[in-house]
Amino acid sequence: MNWINLEQLLQPSPAPRLITQAPELAHAELCEQALRLAGGLQQRGVKRIAVHLEDAAHLAIALLGAWRAGIEVLLPADLQPGTRARWSAQVDLWLSDRPGDTTIGELQAAPLAPADLDLEHCRISLCTSGSSGEPKRIDKQLRQLANEVLALERLWGEALGQAWIIGSVATQHIYGLLFRVLWPLCAGRGFERRQLPFPEDLQRASRAHPAFAWVASPALLKRMGENLDWPALSQVQKVFSSGGELPGEAAQQLYQRLGQWPTEILGSSETGGIAWRQGEALWRPFADVQLSQDEQGALCIASPYLPAGHVECSADAADITSDGRFTLLGRLDRIVKLEEKRISLPLLEQLLCEHTWVSEARLGVVEQGRAYLGALLVLSPAGLHALRNQGRRALIAGLREHLHGHCDPTALPRRWRLLRQLPLNAQGKLPQAEVQALLLAARSMAPDVLGQSVEGDELQLRLAVPPDLACFPGHFPQTPVLPGVVQIDWVIALASERLTPAHRFAGMEVLKFQHVVRPGDELVLTLRFDAERSKLYFNYHCAGQVCSSGRILLEADGA
Repeated sequence: MNWINLEQLLQPSPAPRLITQAPELAHAELCEQALRLAGGLQQRGVKRIAVHLEDAAHLAIALLGAWRAGIEVLLPADLQPGTRARWSAQVDLWLSDRPGDTTIGELQAAPLAPADLDLEHCRISLCTSGSSGEPKRIDKQLRQLANEVLALERLWGEALGQAWIIGSVATQHIYGLLFRVLWPLCAGRGFERRQLPFPEDLQRASRAHPAFAWVASPALLKRMGENLDWPALSQVQKVFSSGGELPGEAAQQLYQRLGQWPTEILGSSETGGIAWRQGEALWRPFADVQLSQDEQGALCIASPYLPAGHVECSADAADITSDGRFTLLGRLDRIVKLEEKRISLPLLEQLLCEHTWVSEARLGVVEQGRAYLGALLVLSPAGLHALRNQGRRALIAGLREHLHGHCDPTALPRRWRLLRQLPLNAQGKLPQAEVQALLLAARSMAPDVLGQSVEGDELQLRLAVPPDLACFPGHFPQTPVLPGVVQIDWVIALASERLTPAHRFAGMEVLKFQHVVRPGDELVLTLRFDAERSKLYFNYHCAGQVCSSGRILLEADGA
């Protein structure tokens, strides 16, 4: 494999190189488009651009073209109105797929000549939410990115070989940018154009290549169930995971199914890569990363992926061993004071996760009169069983009793929210501001919609019954069951959004309840609307059994 340094990617390649497929793009064509884009940007006098492109190959063209034209690039996390308002004054144009924004095709002009990129003056800015949720802009020189992709190749290039790079993470953030775009470009490995956020999509793309590697998030890897073709997927050359800690149980399952441990990457937008691990508790720093600690015990990092001479101190407490490896001990910025007592939220979360009922936990402070702690929990299968057969009150009492022996009574959470999964953002993080919002929100009465499809005149919706619906304590406290009236309410609401707009409930004609629906159940809801008779037919299935069915009479609004 012929390595090309990042700064030399716009020079002619000594041999043909395939960049990606569907549609196929070769290195020579990528260079031509990037150099034409550079010419168009220079013609317009552009100095700073914001780039948000779903296609990784288009992102590569945009970055290389902008850098060749001497233009600073901002990668916003998304295209939400608030994000655009925040950054619009700092850029001259938005290059994106969204209607109304500028496209790569609109900027093509006479090409600039091929040339090496300037490692010092080519700049990119990344946007990250940080632990508080407040967006931050992190500026980087091209030299920092070039140093990092070279280090990645030295460490894992031989193991990857000619593997096709398939990613479930966005390229707008440092992990996806490096692993899905810049590293494969330099190494001559082909990569998938699109982010593939679902296990089935990852499997489909993998089957198209004799050798492949995954650039994934813990959220995806935790969701990869038994229904996949694991013998075929075991041909994966490497499984990378970053954006948060991969639970040990998920890592163990992947090892059993694939015959290899996933490679976890520890890093941030600020620092770049810090360390990695594979099937062990301790983290190993990357070769040129120097670690130290400040007076509070926080991990401090000096590396070639940071500005020269800069030491970045994180908010992570760490225990560094004599051989340079280390263990993370939790976030120092998540120490709170309640009634003059210092409470470590990460420590309490760890204690909760040690209970057989808990898979994941996040804590926050609820400020309503007297401040107290609240907990977001994802239950384990054993925890869901306890909820279904003992009820919410008994489950929470058991968890409080578990904590009671390890912490001051002040630290016992007083508000609990049970979730199917933590709502991680695109960077695999759950900002503390989002934790607070979830704790303050009322318990929902709506289902989780997992997907939908149309077969003939029927609409099928895949639903999950949230474990913490507000109706469960009253129906019933020790054995929660989804009330029939709630099932009907879901039918009317979901049909109104997708199938029967401008209609309202007018009566029931047929109604059968055959099997109970419990917290955590996954349902298939089938809807069919007979417009001529204004009748809505529905049935709920769970695990192949009909749970309920009926016929609802509707009438047009204003009738």
